[in-house]
Amino acid sequence: MTIDAVREVYERCGQGHVFDLYDELSEDEKRALIEQLERIDIASLGKNVLQAIESSKNAKSVQHDDLLPIPASSSGSILDSESAEVDKWKQLGRQQIRAGKVAVIVMAGGQGTRLGSSAPKGCYDIGLFSHKSLFQLQAERILKLQSLTGATKPIPWYIMTSGPTHQPTIDFFAAHNYFGCSKDQVIFFSQGILPCFTETGRIILESPSKVAVAPDGNGGLYLGLVKSGVLDDMKRRGIEHVHTYAVDNCLVKIADPAFIGFAMSRKASIASKVVRKRDAGESVGLILCKNNRPAVLEYSEISPELMQATESTANGAALRFRAANIVNHYYSMDFLSQIPSWDLNKYLPFHAAYKKIPYYSADAKSTIKPSEPNGYKLEQFVFDVFPQVPLADFALFEVDRKDEFSPLKNASGTKSDNPETSRNDLLFQGARWVKAAGGIPPEGGVEVAPLTSYEGEGLEFVQGKELLPFTIL
Repeated sequence: MTIDAVREVYERCGQGHVFDLYDELSEDEKRALIEQLERIDIASLGKNVLQAIESSKNAKSVQHDDLLPIPASSSGSILDSESAEVDKWKQLGRQQIRAGKVAVIVMAGGQGTRLGSSAPKGCYDIGLFSHKSLFQLQAERILKLQSLTGATKPIPWYIMTSGPTHQPTIDFFAAHNYFGCSKDQVIFFSQGILPCFTETGRIILESPSKVAVAPDGNGGLYLGLVKSGVLDDMKRRGIEHVHTYAVDNCLVKIADPAFIGFAMSRKASIASKVVRKRDAGESVGLILCKNNRPAVLEYSEISPELMQATESTANGAALRFRAANIVNHYYSMDFLSQIPSWDLNKYLPFHAAYKKIPYYSADAKSTIKPSEPNGYKLEQFVFDVFPQVPLADFALFEVDRKDEFSPLKNASGTKSDNPETSRNDLLFQGARWVKAAGGIPPEGGVEVAPLTSYEGEGLEFVQGKELLPFTIL
């Protein structure tokens, strides 16, 4: 597009102020601004921006009458199922992995800002005896699973990054020789970006030649798959099942055969792993049924009455709404193939978050870093597409928190979800595995390398042995 054409589009959308200082820019700065403005689909954003901002100001609890737990007919549980049924799921999943029909996507766009690091969160060392990063733990699980299943092809591992983490992530993998994975099976792609806005819906400029932008949230996964060519790559490889997870969970069972097999047995378009809420006050989103459709409600949307509601189960009283979202999902390839035909305004609404956004001050002739929130970042959530799926095509898979979920969110010394809790959860899992195999673990736990065991198998060699502290198997 010509400069005049770009200017005309932005003026028509009420955003002509982005050109206010254009004439003062150097030729390189002008070029950079125009290129950035062309990449932003401002016409499509339109009124959605103001709607998202208004919705964020008027957030309220959802009506109780609309909400029900996901029915038993759409649910399964590792905790409550017979071992024979779990074995069937595992066998079915392993068959698909062996045939090269399973791929995994890690959502790895976040930085370790809260952890005191600007590096991609997947590069973080949680303090294991081996000092392996989250990325290395996950790579080794993929390699072990390939070995266990006799995979005829490597499991494709798609790494979704963001602007700030894209090149550092690529460099990290290259520096570590892809952690033993083949270079061809590790594919990097970036989620999109969206401009930041004032309370009145005006684009914020970070400098006279740069729009303030932020990643588009984990919901950017869907368009990212299309725009990057990843969706076509999956089709070319013959992929039929896709496992998606968040990078910050050190216990994640990548391409979990039981999960894949369970989803297949239910003929699910989408399936989600969940863990039971610890208690009514735990700040987690819930997967439930809203208007007879699967949905995720954030903690802030749920009334205290709903949080505390209980019901009778075979094991006694339990929270009625207890399926905590852990950002761990299965998609059929048939479902993902439909992305290009989606009505994006319907499938992926924008959510606005009030944040501190650096902005350019014409008076000060410099970029100001505000001490208080001053504008809105837009994002989309990966679970926003769930209500577009009939309940019959959705499945919920409950797993054991201590074996599968230990997120890394906060800095050392905080109460929960920090490097210490992540490390301890992994070491104590290793201790349980050693004990189950007939060994005697040390008090501080055992680091069982993923290349040694995927889920506790193959540890017969520790039988009758008392392991020393700081042991790595």
